[in-house]
Amino acid sequence: MLPVPELLSPAGDLEKLQYAFRFGADAVYCALPEFGMRSAPQNFTVEQLAEGCVYAHARGKKVYLTMNTLPTNAEADRLEETVKNAAGAGVDAFIVADLGVLEAVKKHAPGVDIHFSTQTGITNYASATAAYHLGAKRVVLAREMSLEDIAILRDKTPPELEIEAFVHGAMCMSISGRCLISNYLAGRDGNRGQCAQPCRWKYYLMEETRPGQYFPVGENENGSYILNADDLCTAPFIDLICKAGVDSLKIEGRAKTLYYVSSVTAAYRRALDAFLENPAADYDVPDEVVDELDKTSHRHYSPGFYFGPKGAKQHSENGLGYVRNWEFMGIVDHWENGIAHCIQRGRFFAGDEIEALMPGKGSMSLRPEWIKNEEGEAVPSTNRAEMRYTIPCEAELPPYTLLRKKSEK
Repeated sequence: MLPVPELLSPAGDLEKLQYAFRFGADAVYCALPEFGMRSAPQNFTVEQLAEGCVYAHARGKKVYLTMNTLPTNAEADRLEETVKNAAGAGVDAFIVADLGVLEAVKKHAPGVDIHFSTQTGITNYASATAAYHLGAKRVVLAREMSLEDIAILRDKTPPELEIEAFVHGAMCMSISGRCLISNYLAGRDGNRGQCAQPCRWKYYLMEETRPGQYFPVGENENGSYILNADDLCTAPFIDLICKAGVDSLKIEGRAKTLYYVSSVTAAYRRALDAFLENPAADYDVPDEVVDELDKTSHRHYSPGFYFGPKGAKQHSENGLGYVRNWEFMGIVDHWENGIAHCIQRGRFFAGDEIEALMPGKGSMSLRPEWIKNEEGEAVPSTNRAEMRYTIPCEAELPPYTLLRKKSEK
């Protein structure tokens, strides 16, 4: 019998955790200020982590904590406290890559599951089985594996071992994120959550005896982004990933916006549910899924390595290639008697056509005839950051609904 895969979303902070669950995630992964592969300041405090776990568990959801950097000697002194604090907060699993972190988790949080991070570079059944014998409940596969590779790994590993694979988001041009370019060029270590993403930079060539004369490295009219990987998108073949034996479908993006987390989670929730409705039938990705995935900022989409190296896009052919067709406008706090009470996240004008993305209910278009500020005064636009305002809407808009507008750029 085919298992029902988990949909796993990123949560860069407590608010994103809440939105991920509202829009269909079964679990989230997040980090504390230390030991996570995203060192941005919006990571969780211990208190926020505990609050997030309570929020998740009350809804039958799970929270996984990433501790997958390579700690220094000085940081190793703080492992015990961090592990104990996280276990006390209620996390359901630790995601680890370092043997010292693994040992700390096994010693100080023996009742908490262990997931081996993609940073461990698991590309075969032998390494996956070894991880299982070391205590792993789950392995997060290297992104360089094909569908065939995954199916073989599944067949040759203990059935109790769970398999997690990335299904959407940014890809690294290096093997499973093992890259030193950022450290070398910017002094920011990608293996310690500080990547400056130099693979996204635009490069020129300079000849040794002609200093100051820069020659473009020819790629196309958009520029020379010779290391810039496309984004992964597997929604059109999510059925094949499930049938290969993957237990958890992971969306990349802990450093991305609340809107991204909500929109992409909603899209993959719809895609996965469409497959699970009749797994034996031929799968055809719903049109609304493809449409939704075009409404978040992304680079050109690629199937990654799932169909083998020849099908993988090692770098973007479109230069920087960001697609930004829609802009995030606001959040619905509550709706009452045909009036939506909202919080501003972007500017739009009365009479503009906007779209509401509702948790669990898809999207709908509306064109508010008026906008009123918190004092009840009519205003022409939502022109102040975080302002509270109201707009008319006959259809009920549930809390957490996101408002967006097609970009005019």
